[in-house]
Amino acid sequence: MTSLTISETELTLFQKFIEKECGITISSDKAYLLETRLSRLAIENACLNFSDLYKISQSDPGIKNKIIEAMTTNETLWFRDQWPYEILKEVIFPELLQKIKNGEKRQIRFWSAACSSGQEPYSISLIAHELARLGKGRELTSGALSITATDLSKAILFIAKAGRYDALSISRGMPEELRERYFKQDGRVYVLDETVRQIVQFQQLNLMNPFTELGRFDVIMLRNVAIYFSTEFKKELFKKLAQCLNPDSYLFIGASESLIGYSDDFERLEACGGAYYKLKRSR
Repeated sequence: MTSLTISETELTLFQKFIEKECGITISSDKAYLLETRLSRLAIENACLNFSDLYKISQSDPGIKNKIIEAMTTNETLWFRDQWPYEILKEVIFPELLQKIKNGEKRQIRFWSAACSSGQEPYSISLIAHELARLGKGRELTSGALSITATDLSKAILFIAKAGRYDALSISRGMPEELRERYFKQDGRVYVLDETVRQIVQFQQLNLMNPFTELGRFDVIMLRNVAIYFSTEFKKELFKKLAQCLNPDSYLFIGASESLIGYSDDFERLEACGGAYYKLKRSR
């Protein structure tokens, strides 16, 4: 397919547009991303250049949404980096389950923000099911655990809700033992067991918008996402995340990410070969 070339003026237009709509910053040396991801959309809408596409987007919400979805990175895999899930299994789930047994909590609430095609929230659910299977947390599969999973893209959420994955998707991080236990093969597709899927509720959400209606959570996973945002938006976002966490709750970010310079609301902890963050009591 023919690819359009973006001019400096058009690049500036789209940089401001994309950051305003979803917080993602596109540096000038990444102009090629706009060209490769938006050329097809421009040509399909009879645009001769990116200026034409920009003009259409200002009056057509459908085109605007397609631009944002095209620029959203949906890189994901099962049990990404492994250590966050070891921390959940060895540290956080036992702690929260004890609070349920003590009558301090009735439900454990997770939020997988920017969940992409579902591997992250389903990985959390699989950890819970394994703990229940081993007799270490039967409450997790009988109503005590709720996982909210959100993403900006309607298209990727449609894929996530279906719980159907091809061989390539399954091969990226899924242990063979869990695949055999929790998936059924349907032709070339692997279908995730309904008991694992039913714990996860998916909904569309732009992280630039208010999300207080989601309620409060015990654990938030916002991994490998904030690296695409501007400094100011990161500060605002982490402040909002702190406000929707319960006391003594946790935040996970990506292995290459840090809260230094962006938030003082969290205490950095280490376990199982990785780092995670706990909401400070003195907030």
